[in-house]
Amino acid sequence: MATTTYDGSNIPADYQPSPTSSGARNINARDGEIHPGEIAVGVVIGRASEYFDFFVYAIASVLVFPSLFFPFDDRLTATLYSFVIFSFAFIARPFGTVIFMWIQRRFSREAKLTGALFLLGTSTVGIAFLPSFASAGTTAIVLLALFRIAQGVGQGGSWDGLPSLLALNAPQNKRGWYAMLGQLGAPAGFMIAAGMFAYMVANLSALDFLDWGWRFPFFVAFAINVVALFARLRLVSTPEYTRLLDERELEPVSLSELSHTQGRNVIIGALAALASYALFHLVTVFPLSWVQLYSTRPLDSFLWLQFWGAGLGLLATIASGLIADRFGRRTTLGTLAALIAVFSGFVPTLLQGGETGQNIFILVGFALLGLSYGQAAGAVTANFAPRHRYTGAALTSDMAWLVGAAFAPVVALGLSAHFGLGYVSLYLLSGAVGSLAALSVNRALEIRS
Repeated sequence: MATTTYDGSNIPADYQPSPTSSGARNINARDGEIHPGEIAVGVVIGRASEYFDFFVYAIASVLVFPSLFFPFDDRLTATLYSFVIFSFAFIARPFGTVIFMWIQRRFSREAKLTGALFLLGTSTVGIAFLPSFASAGTTAIVLLALFRIAQGVGQGGSWDGLPSLLALNAPQNKRGWYAMLGQLGAPAGFMIAAGMFAYMVANLSALDFLDWGWRFPFFVAFAINVVALFARLRLVSTPEYTRLLDERELEPVSLSELSHTQGRNVIIGALAALASYALFHLVTVFPLSWVQLYSTRPLDSFLWLQFWGAGLGLLATIASGLIADRFGRRTTLGTLAALIAVFSGFVPTLLQGGETGQNIFILVGFALLGLSYGQAAGAVTANFAPRHRYTGAALTSDMAWLVGAAFAPVVALGLSAHFGLGYVSLYLLSGAVGSLAALSVNRALEIRS
């Protein structure tokens, strides 16, 4: 869809603003044309802030929470407990999407986005103030679980539709390129989080880190959320964005309508990206926990390795846009799913291969993740008509995270600890097979959205 200049001289005579066109929307409204580049900036800022929140918690769930909240058990069991609570946010995400979609229909997009990011930010900073199990007992664990659920609800509600708007406004021959822009937030957010924790682990004593050092990234996450909120509100409050809403291009629909008419597309979209989402935590959260438990490698050294791996993943994400535009999204995702299947067979050899093997595992894993995850957003939205794209993209992404990534750390660590790393290979292989099966069913998935 081409962008349209929308200023005072072009307002149709019969145009009537929708009820949600007033209030907060008009505060930041500015006339003029919205270019895909402008939308891309909002997408990258929004996603990077959310992923930074995500990875701050993920890294802390390995380095901090087992000792702080589960000191009554051995390190392995405590980490598994921590990963169970880690999964709560992914379980809560679909509920957050539904709740805040209702808020948008009842009030406005600005009210929805502000409320969701406020919930996400306050629950994130609330974790920084939590007492330890030693001082508060099981109350500390309950509060951690509640804040984690609130994070998931807020993250589900923070969907702003900007990636869909970006896809609708992208040039026909650059759909793959623009689809990957929102995915840059994942490696960028992880790089910042991993670098911050690596610096603190290297420069603080273990007691200082567990006492107060780990809390600092959560405060930073809250500050970044505030900046990202205003950046995103500035864009979603424009008259052009309002026009798209009024044309019902990107408005929420009820869950019953979506499930009745688009249920099949939700399932296929979630499974098509399954390999990417399964790999996501198997190169970020899981190996960090495995190295901490079963390797003598310094954690700050491994975090810096992951930092550089994420940098390689960022470059691979950029490359995925060029590759998808050249060969098609379905071909790109299918090829990467097959490569991830091959990579899964080397998990035990590489992780048990000392520093050299671990280096290869992280760098190759992040490269494959960037290439595949770069087009995952397009996979979950490609089949939806404009009317269902806004709600469909949000819920399909929620389901992809839930099925592919939510339980990956606890399952992978549990399997590797009790049965060996070979079972982690089978777990990752199952994700790749799921993607290939979904892509074979959905032969229509090409660069068209």
